[in-house]
Amino acid sequence: MTAANLQVENGAGTILVRSPYDGSLVGSVEPTNASEINELIVRARYGAELSRNLPRHRRANILGYAAQIIESRREAFAKTIVLEAGKTVVQARKEVLRCVNTLQLAAEEAKRNAGEIVPFDAYAGSEQRQGWFTREPIGIIVAITPYNDPLNLVAHKLGPAIAGGNAVLLKPSKLTPFSAINLVDVLIEAGLPREAIILVHGDRELVTALVSARDVRMVSFTGGFATGEAISRAAGLKKLAMELGGNAPVIVMNDCDFDKAVEGCVSGAFWAAGQNCIGAQRVLVQAELYGRFRDAFIAATEKLKAGDPSREQTDVGPMISREAAERTEAAVNDALATGAKLLCGHLREGTLYHPTVLEDTPPTCRLWNEEVFAPVVMLARFNTLDEAISMANDSDYSLHAGIFSNNLTDALEAAGRIEAGGVMINDSSDYRFDAMPFGGFKYGSMGREGVRFAYEEMTQPKVVCINRG
Repeated sequence: MTAANLQVENGAGTILVRSPYDGSLVGSVEPTNASEINELIVRARYGAELSRNLPRHRRANILGYAAQIIESRREAFAKTIVLEAGKTVVQARKEVLRCVNTLQLAAEEAKRNAGEIVPFDAYAGSEQRQGWFTREPIGIIVAITPYNDPLNLVAHKLGPAIAGGNAVLLKPSKLTPFSAINLVDVLIEAGLPREAIILVHGDRELVTALVSARDVRMVSFTGGFATGEAISRAAGLKKLAMELGGNAPVIVMNDCDFDKAVEGCVSGAFWAAGQNCIGAQRVLVQAELYGRFRDAFIAATEKLKAGDPSREQTDVGPMISREAAERTEAAVNDALATGAKLLCGHLREGTLYHPTVLEDTPPTCRLWNEEVFAPVVMLARFNTLDEAISMANDSDYSLHAGIFSNNLTDALEAAGRIEAGGVMINDSSDYRFDAMPFGGFKYGSMGREGVRFAYEEMTQPKVVCINRG
């Protein structure tokens, strides 16, 4: 089977999945009817009861064994990612290894984050009391995942949920369902009760029915702003954890390690064909270094090979669909029409959109202000660190930022003043370790992922107090 253009077609009662490179059929899944929600909730209630009664060592063993199975089948998992998501095979292998690590971290969390002793005698009048709090399951969680990391982002929801003893109604992207299906199959093979994770497939009507169900206690969503807003309106009184994307700035100071900065920014901009919520979108370069950096950045970008994601030599695979590539092409055309200057790229071949670099993009332009989610990066000059920080913060959406500098004082000042969920020093904005807290800092985003932090979002404290008086 060859990689192809990932399209979903509703026909003959099935969702047909076509991979993003050449349009060949990857497979099909059966859609879930919104009328089935009551039945699904009944199953999920039973699954939640089974999960909460699994002792912690069993949860940990299941997660750890699942990680071992996936590692032993890493090439098969990588091939699925290439086929349905269009990631290059090199990038797909890295995603599989990150999934293994995510499940291993979740296995450890199941064993260690059980609660704390409460020092009741710290308050006058409570000297005769002692006790603790435990971390208890929330119950039923709806998890909705995107297409760009179809395996590891699913693991980031399932791993902590399982560690906490919950049941999950999982709706993966209809564009990339098979990585999620394979992950769930492995978890069941590793010993998880089948009812603990219930897979569903469908569109807006299904999502609305899921998130509005009264028995659902939490919705964990990764995706776009408009969908996130719609979910929050429909969900009602329940816990929401949302990661809604960003518009990542990277600051490059005169005193940086030049080669590291160029390499990091090129990788950060074009990894996964730019379909990366923490990818470098706005690279801000100090004026004295700008010309040299721009020339080196363009030279490195032009060496990237765009094409068949199954080939080892390919650096940039297709975008998720022709429509996504066409939207990107239109957005760049709009930027050029408003005064931006094209430095390289802006070539579309079906779903392939070649790495594109712009400069002098007007701050009022949509491309500057909104998440691009495409292999497009904008270079801009600044004079002082204050100016760079002001430019970096000029966005309603913020996940990560980066700064390249050998002056630790400047780097730490930037880290303190940049409004972002994470600031990477001498790394591009797209660095992420799966154990660290991860989430947005501005409009819309709420809660945190990262295994420990998602686990705490997906559990609730229960206090036990003993009065000895």
